[in-house]
Amino acid sequence: MKILFTNAALVLVSIGTLLSSCKHQKSQKTGIPYNDKKYGYQKFRQTHPSPGPGLVAIEGGTFVLGGSADQDVNYEYNNVRKRVTIPAFYMDETEVSNQDWLDYLHWIQTTFPTDHELYYNALPDTLVWRRPLSYNEPYVNNYLRHPAFQDYPVVGVTWDQAQDYCVWRTDRMNEYILQQKNVIVNPKSGKANQNATAANAQKTPFNTDMYLNNQFRGTGIDGKGMPVDLNGKPAAGSKKSVRPVRVEDGILKPAYRLPTEAEWEYAALSYAGNTQFENITDGKIYPWNGLGVRSAKKATRGLILANFKRGQGDNGGVGGSLNDKAFITAPVRSYQPNDFGLYNMAGNVNEWVQDTYRQMTFDDVDDFNPFRGNQFTDKRLADPATGKYAKDKYGRPIKDPAKSAKKMSYADLIASQQAQAATNTTVPANAKDPLAGKAYNADARGFLDTVNTSLYGTTTLVSDHSKVYKGGSWNDMAYWLNPATRRFLNEDDASAEVGFRCAMDLVGAPEIHPQGKPHFSVKKAK
Repeated sequence: MKILFTNAALVLVSIGTLLSSCKHQKSQKTGIPYNDKKYGYQKFRQTHPSPGPGLVAIEGGTFVLGGSADQDVNYEYNNVRKRVTIPAFYMDETEVSNQDWLDYLHWIQTTFPTDHELYYNALPDTLVWRRPLSYNEPYVNNYLRHPAFQDYPVVGVTWDQAQDYCVWRTDRMNEYILQQKNVIVNPKSGKANQNATAANAQKTPFNTDMYLNNQFRGTGIDGKGMPVDLNGKPAAGSKKSVRPVRVEDGILKPAYRLPTEAEWEYAALSYAGNTQFENITDGKIYPWNGLGVRSAKKATRGLILANFKRGQGDNGGVGGSLNDKAFITAPVRSYQPNDFGLYNMAGNVNEWVQDTYRQMTFDDVDDFNPFRGNQFTDKRLADPATGKYAKDKYGRPIKDPAKSAKKMSYADLIASQQAQAATNTTVPANAKDPLAGKAYNADARGFLDTVNTSLYGTTTLVSDHSKVYKGGSWNDMAYWLNPATRRFLNEDDASAEVGFRCAMDLVGAPEIHPQGKPHFSVKKAK
């Protein structure tokens, strides 16, 4: 029995013991009532958060990472089988398309019309289509911008560019949520404050981190739907005190990001459709069931189930009877989705994932939420006394390598921040904490490497800038459609065969569909 996880199927079920309102609830430990102006303690309605736009819910679980690979035709020995657990998360239903990227470019062009460097750096490399012995100029000139290709996956995008897109997408999503609730004003809606024109109302673009740090406020920004501040004093001429939305309100969503390699492989295999009573009834070597790459259904019998290269010189079949219906890429909604509802998790384009490549990655990583690539950072403070973040010219917080592996004492924290503010320079990785006198490496990409890391990128092609991509493409043989296969490119390289999709953390209860399943009864809180 197949289980299809889609946005439509995701019901916003309250988790734990919920009441219709928190207004009359009291603290179970002190008895103080919540949401009462006399006391000022606040409690917010606890609900299962919905996914961001474009995402579907992936219920996590245990599986054997690399277990679907039945052969190593390249003899690379780069995939060690390991049982791991993947927490529940959200993932894009489709690959990011050309239209999605054009939206990104449009925002840059209209928000920073004179910043040609920013726009240029965001452009995909359309020259990836060129081959010395092929006539691919039509794709160089048309693939990104022609409306005929608008629903095709964007290619020519580096790993670094995908990271920037994730930040932009997060900010535009949360900005739109706040505008729809009238928490902040949309300066282009005609409802901006009469005392502040759209041109000067928002001098810097919305950024989620800056907003949550109370650094995106003021005339022409604050809307009439701001939450009531139980602990504040009303401004002059106002009857109530208001505040920005906080994380505790549950209104803003977590950040978009690239999926980890383990998340991507787990989502591609979609064993949820083959699971009964904690037993996986059938294994997979592709995102679909069976050992073949052709459809067995009567109406589509014989059709190829993904966009890939069947053999040398065969990218789409015979004229008059095209098989996978694509010579290069295909629209992002092509072929049948897998049991999680994800399209093109095999073929079409390879997809960047978040991980830094090592040949024997899975010998080292943890068995819960495995990932290699952590670069721990702290937001730089512009003013330690007020807690204001330093920001770049695009309104985003400046981030430095983390200075400590644990929470610092308050005195050490203030001293460190003051020293940082005085120098106003980026703290290098491996820097010594001047207070503790001990080296702390915030760059954990090479954690537990047993070789001389100085040789990476010099005597081999692998370095800390090597990033994993997975899934197979329109120009790959069927072997690469197996979700366990893995390859790498440098993070600033691009290809006509590599695109990406985004993921998002799922916060709260991991069970996506609790309805009809056995649960222990729990006494409701008073």
